[in-house]
Amino acid sequence: MKLVSWNVNGIRAAMDKGFRDYVVADQPDVLCLQEVKAEREQVDLAWADELGYHQIWNSAQKKGYSGTSIWSKQPPKSHALGLGIDEHDQEGRVITATFDNFHLVTVYTPNSKRELLRLDYRQRWDADFLSYLRKLNRRKPVVFCGDLNCAHKEIDLANPKQNRKNAGFTDEERQGIDNVVKSGFVDSLRHFDDSPGRYTWWTYRSNAREKNIGWRLDYFWVAKKMIDSVTGADIRCDVFGSDHCPVELTLDFG
Repeated sequence: MKLVSWNVNGIRAAMDKGFRDYVVADQPDVLCLQEVKAEREQVDLAWADELGYHQIWNSAQKKGYSGTSIWSKQPPKSHALGLGIDEHDQEGRVITATFDNFHLVTVYTPNSKRELLRLDYRQRWDADFLSYLRKLNRRKPVVFCGDLNCAHKEIDLANPKQNRKNAGFTDEERQGIDNVVKSGFVDSLRHFDDSPGRYTWWTYRSNAREKNIGWRLDYFWVAKKMIDSVTGADIRCDVFGSDHCPVELTLDFG
């Protein structure tokens, strides 16, 4: 089973910049999208329907902002939108799809913004999202993926010292990911690959992608109790269409 997560930074803009080509060529079993910036009715997806994708959308109340979607070749047994908390559920940031062997959660984590204007909110979000994951994980193992808007460790960005107190690399945000680890989740990429230079986001400025001056903001996390079912994890920096690239996870339940 191949799963893909991708912050497309606007699905309508990404459509003809590489997004559609990638999906048609690779046809993952499940595709988790963040920052779709659209509602289902605003996007021509006849081609995706022809590929057999069942689609779940969670669009933000604010038009053209945030939003997530899960596309799956096999329809999930059930799904849920949001966390069930009004403060968090206006921006379309979470979808949960339940399959036979696991819960799949995709998330577009709020950015703390310049001057850390949203850091306090971000910390409340991190705590509430982790609480949600832990409850799910008690019933069935959880895989969660998406743009966490944080580089976890110094190896996960090109310039850690310069960004020490910037959004995406503050102690508070990194502690949020530490808490994920303490709760029994495994960073799938680092389970296989501890090499530097593995980034998923590059600013559009200064040819950052060509120079690989980036950040690893996009992840697949897997409940420790199902890590033996993970057979591979990768970053597809060769795929274009957004300022982020896709990340991939393969599962085998025997």
